[in-house]
This record gives sequence, structure tokens and C-alpha cells, in this order.
Amino acid sequence: MRFKLILSSVKPDITDHIVDSAKGAGATGATIIPARGTGINEAKTFFGLTLEAQTDIIMLLVEEHRVTQILETIKVAGQFNKPGTGIAFVVPVEQVVGLESQMEKFKEEVRESYF
Repeated sequence: MRFKLILSSVKPDITDHIVDSAKGAGATGATIIPARGTGINEAKTFFGLTLEAQTDIIMLLVEEHRVTQILETIKVAGQFNKPGTGIAFVVPVEQVVGLESQMEKFKEEVRESYF
């Protein structure tokens, strides 16, 4: 099994929609990390202090063959074509532990895809 990690930074009010959409496209789960961030056009100041926008980082560990479909689904669901809505990117994963309970399901899906 080969896996990739999709990381997406989105506004908290659309996090659930993004996760539900990713699951509909084949993701089996997500980890959500609250964060703060700023984009090129989003920095606001108040009495000389820069305010950082709240954001969520969504982490999706997915099978390599599902990456393109899930990434496209996230892009559409989050309306990433509009400025300041979010970003998603993929990083390679070298090794994974802790998925033993799901490995049989992954193997079964791979067998089914070949027949």
C-alpha cells in the first residue's frame, strides 16, 4: 500500500463540508488541527497589531490512487478558485504504522479494482 498526505488550510466554517466531501470521494477519515494564519491579502491591523485569521488544517492520509479525485473534490467544495478561500497540497508518505485495523479493507478494495 502506498499513501499520500493531503493537507488543506481552510476557514473553520467550511471544515465540516470539506471533510464530508473528501469522505464522499473516498477518504476514510481526517485529522483537524486548529491554526492561525495570514495570506497575502488577509492581514488586518488594529491599533498597530496584526490580526491573524483562524484557520483549520485538515490532514487526510489517503491511498495513492485516490489522491487526484479527493484533491479535486476538496478544491470544488472549498471553492479554492476564489482568492482567500483555502489551499490544499499533497506530500509523499514514506511509512505508515497504526493502520493495521484498516489494512484488510484497503487490500480488499485493491483486489476489487482489478476484477
